[in-house]
Amino acid sequence: MRIVIVGAGFTGVQLAKLLISEKNQVTLIDNNEVTTRHASNQLDCTVMCADGNNLETLEEVGIAKADALICVTASDEVNMITCSLVDAVYPDILKIARVRNYAYYVNTTQAEKKQITGFTGKRRPLYGINYMIHPDVEAAEAIVQAVENGAVGNVISFDNSDLVIARIAVEEKSAFDGISLKNIRTKIDVQFLVAYVEQEGITSLPSGDTVLQAGNTLGVLISKKEVSKIMEFCGSEQKVLKKVALIGAGRIGSIIAEKLLEGEKAAHQGSLFARIKARHELNLVIIDSDEERARAAAEKFPEARVLCADASDENFLNEEGITDFDLAICSTHNHELNMVLAAYLESLGVGQSISLVTSGPFGTIAEKLGVDVAIPLRDCVVDSIISHLRGKSVKEVHTVTTGELEIVECEITASSKVSGKSLFEISDPGSFLVLLNRKAGTNEYAIANGNTQIYPGDHVVLITQSENSKKILSYFAGKE
Repeated sequence: MRIVIVGAGFTGVQLAKLLISEKNQVTLIDNNEVTTRHASNQLDCTVMCADGNNLETLEEVGIAKADALICVTASDEVNMITCSLVDAVYPDILKIARVRNYAYYVNTTQAEKKQITGFTGKRRPLYGINYMIHPDVEAAEAIVQAVENGAVGNVISFDNSDLVIARIAVEEKSAFDGISLKNIRTKIDVQFLVAYVEQEGITSLPSGDTVLQAGNTLGVLISKKEVSKIMEFCGSEQKVLKKVALIGAGRIGSIIAEKLLEGEKAAHQGSLFARIKARHELNLVIIDSDEERARAAAEKFPEARVLCADASDENFLNEEGITDFDLAICSTHNHELNMVLAAYLESLGVGQSISLVTSGPFGTIAEKLGVDVAIPLRDCVVDSIISHLRGKSVKEVHTVTTGELEIVECEITASSKVSGKSLFEISDPGSFLVLLNRKAGTNEYAIANGNTQIYPGDHVVLITQSENSKKILSYFAGKE
């Protein structure tokens, strides 16, 4: 693919790195000389110091032949105007814009829904933007997903399925300590699959000969209802999350609270947390030191208890009983404070913690501090953008840990090289691992095994090395 990225900040550079590693032709534009110089020292691609919202500049870098335009500058207006400008001249180019103004995002989303339901003719996307990405929305949804699955670690879920990939640590002297994967079925009578293994900072695809050791962290594909069982065999337990403290009533905290208090519709998801919500047993306390934000939260969420206080004040925490809570979610705008506060709250007795952090490396630091789940804001944005870039056959992409592996959902096409074959026939240990398969015309996923046969229209979820992702996807998805 030919991809033009406008904005050479952290997100722009991270996107460029991933796309270059997949052999895409990338051009990066930014009007800051220092920023472009720094980016050109890191990237093997064309980096131009110029205004990305100038059509002449875009023409110069070959926008006419580009497949996609990604706008991730610090200015929402520049991102939106650039997409609109390109859409007017090149409507077939895929256009993605990151916006931080929540009003822009909400208004555009609502207007899109009205257009879809009230207009049957041919239409262009609003502002010429095919996909609008809001960092706070992406991060909040990731946090809520972690809560829904018991805050056992970063959890990846799949639409219309009760199957998840849960990240679980192997404890010393547990049933899984010292056992090989080919013999693991003798220990537990539950259908599951180990998708990846983290050992000493290295994440890899397992084989039957892989021996699990204490200190390993596993990515386990399993039903939500069975997570507690697999955790027990790993030497830990899934706790009931009835009392939840949410620290930070800003935009992300507000989105989280809204989703946590949505009500009974989540009961059908099958998670323990969803059933608690359906029984109205959730005790949510929202804490913020800013009086205005606390007042706004109290008005918006009357079913929650809202406290205006310093969440690091031990006397306050003891007086309000926060130290006895099951879960603390630290989602303030100060990401370093989130990490420290989450670890501090656990040291005082809070059962589990989730922390919003800046990026993947900070997530690693947070976990070493004892935080159960770290949600990297920037990585959520990158994952969302990459998902939209993979093509129509690719439905979703998740990076694993520090990005060495990708979990990808794609649709099998008639031109796929795997069509009509069983997984035994296409097996390539160490290169990829097929995790799930959803047959054409159905809504349910099944855990894949060697006898699983794949046909056009099927959806598969596979895990592969990030650097080989594009090659593996072309093998499965075929030509668009």
